[in-house]
Amino acid sequence: MSLGAATAEETSSPSTEMKVPAEVDWHMLDKSRFFFLGAALFSGVSAALYPIVVLKTRQQVSPSNVSCFRMSLSIMQYEGFRGFYRGFGTSLMGTIPARALYMGALEVTKSSVRSATVRLGISDTTALAIANAAAGLSSAMAAQLVWTPVDVVSQRLMVQNGAKIGLISDRCDKYRNGIDAFRKILCSDGPRGLYRGFGISILTYAPCNAVWWASYSVVSRLIWAGLGRMDSNRRHHMSSSPNSRSALAVQGLSAVAASGVSAVITMPLDTIKTRLQVMDGVEENGRRRAMTAFQTVRSLVKEGGLRACYRGLGPRWASMAMSATTMVTTYEFLKKLSAKNQDCFTFMTSRK
Repeated sequence: MSLGAATAEETSSPSTEMKVPAEVDWHMLDKSRFFFLGAALFSGVSAALYPIVVLKTRQQVSPSNVSCFRMSLSIMQYEGFRGFYRGFGTSLMGTIPARALYMGALEVTKSSVRSATVRLGISDTTALAIANAAAGLSSAMAAQLVWTPVDVVSQRLMVQNGAKIGLISDRCDKYRNGIDAFRKILCSDGPRGLYRGFGISILTYAPCNAVWWASYSVVSRLIWAGLGRMDSNRRHHMSSSPNSRSALAVQGLSAVAASGVSAVITMPLDTIKTRLQVMDGVEENGRRRAMTAFQTVRSLVKEGGLRACYRGLGPRWASMAMSATTMVTTYEFLKKLSAKNQDCFTFMTSRK
């Protein structure tokens, strides 16, 4: 399913016509334009949302429950506005190749799986949900090959200097910049250190993406169907294409709802992943050993039970919702700009 595309649910009433945005499939895109414009657009989105990611990460590694407001004030007081962008350069450098892998895997998988499921006789609504879930799964796995080492380095930089204000743990090295962090992690832990948390990252992001895309597909269809029923009750037909404002509103509402579902389901795994990647562990026999997933879970439970696993849920939901909404609208706009034939971005009619 295209990020903004949706069709009305099929019902028994044949009298209402509804036009919704049509698909811009993989074969319709100018690939070079798609990836070049995508790198520029999503770099801007990442820059706008990065401070929320910093807040979420610091809350997750905090040994106690610290509010977003208090954490924000402390960052401003001790580090200034620059503190909200620690590790951003490293993150941005990894975002470009990771996004390229993500978008490529997303579109190829979605197109292939949807065609296969339709050929099997599965209804279009179900085929779309299955294709979205499969695309979310494969795109997340592809992106993590690049994103995990970038995530490890950027998150270490995000939490740096937080210990001196007493709000987060000090169990991490001090780094001058992303290159210094990369070098120190590689020297102390080898390549394995850069891929710390890779397994749990896959367990976190792959299901999260699958849930998000499937939820987005279902919610957007329900909203379009609801709009169709409202129009039918007024005894009119949606014979003209929905305007861009309507499409934007549907995309935004669907993205927020899907983000909420994904955030709640995968938050504990994300907290464990962040701690595994950020904290350097404990000393054993004179050597520092990285904490295992079991030790991390035990530490979290000891600190605050299940509630500790949900530290940073607010910023994560907000970050996911804003990121998803901007990503959805930006991505749909990107696909429109990248279409080989600009006239292909038209509308399709769905009968209810």
